[in-house]
Amino acid sequence: MGLFGKKKQSYLGIDLGAGGVKLVELQNEKGRARLFTYAFTERGPESQPLSLVDSPRETAELLRKIVAKAKTSTNKVIAGLPIASIFSSVITVPKGTDREVREAIQWQAKKLIPVPLEEMVLDPKIITPAIDKSKPPVEGKGGKKDDAKSVQVLITGASKAMVSKYTSVFRQAGLDLFSLETEAFAMIRALIGKDRTTTMIVDIGSVRTNIIIVENGIPYVTRSLDMGGVTLTKAMAKQLTMDLKSAEQMKTDIKSVSSLYPGEGLPKIFEAAVAPMLTELQYSMNLYAGQGAERGGKNIEKVVMTGGSSVLPSMAAFFAKQLNVKVYVGDPWARVVYPDELRPVLEEIGPRFAVSIGLAMRDIE
Repeated sequence: MGLFGKKKQSYLGIDLGAGGVKLVELQNEKGRARLFTYAFTERGPESQPLSLVDSPRETAELLRKIVAKAKTSTNKVIAGLPIASIFSSVITVPKGTDREVREAIQWQAKKLIPVPLEEMVLDPKIITPAIDKSKPPVEGKGGKKDDAKSVQVLITGASKAMVSKYTSVFRQAGLDLFSLETEAFAMIRALIGKDRTTTMIVDIGSVRTNIIIVENGIPYVTRSLDMGGVTLTKAMAKQLTMDLKSAEQMKTDIKSVSSLYPGEGLPKIFEAAVAPMLTELQYSMNLYAGQGAERGGKNIEKVVMTGGSSVLPSMAAFFAKQLNVKVYVGDPWARVVYPDELRPVLEEIGPRFAVSIGLAMRDIE
């Protein structure tokens, strides 16, 4: 779902996250995505400002260096807008002509979005088709006419001010920002693909955790929590009386954490830190279940975890036990062709690349 820009061919997927920049270039090889190049930078838990676009000159210079080092073959970019900065909602409007549906969407959007629509870039996506009164009624199953009186629409919007920040950063970097997409759709593309299983994506980023509940490729619930990997780092630093940098290094080194806290299960030092996150996941599941009543009611069938902290020892198993649902650590490289010798490093960094990979896969489906 692009907030602006038409579809083209080959792009750099660039994720400007609080934990650093992630860049991926994929090439279309007979309908399969082949890795051409990638690059990333890392930021410590104490880094400021949290959003890279709030430091445009420095970020633009960083992008120039990364692109040059990665030896990319294009300067066209698809960038990801953070879920925390996006408005997203599934609404129901009366069925009618395209014009009537558009007007109804605008009316609903005015009631839901807390800022004037003139300050927003909106991208509505009709989930169920509107009726064309110039054509005969469409017959449904069993030869019955489709007499549904409403359609569902996914509304996604970003402030023009936010879009302007991204445009400025990439322009200063000498890159062509071809389109902006939400992180939600990028992760759906990279981690779920055409799988229609009702899935909850849990993206544990550096400072935020994003929750996306996906049904038939549509994000019915999107939430962003003010907690992430840094929360776990601070818990470790406090418990072991060390500075944040040292704690972050220890947390990153999975073997060190495992040896420090031997045995099965999530290290006790993390259980208390992730308890609020677990509560929010359960709330999101209940929220989705309530929404699903009009669609026949559906439950979450599986959870896919991603983000740097998703690979901590027994994190997936801990959530599976607490939520009573299957939980996996997602592999965003699963639909990408790459040299076998790169497998160890790509598997290690994979959870942090879900957004950038999904962005780069935009036209390879």
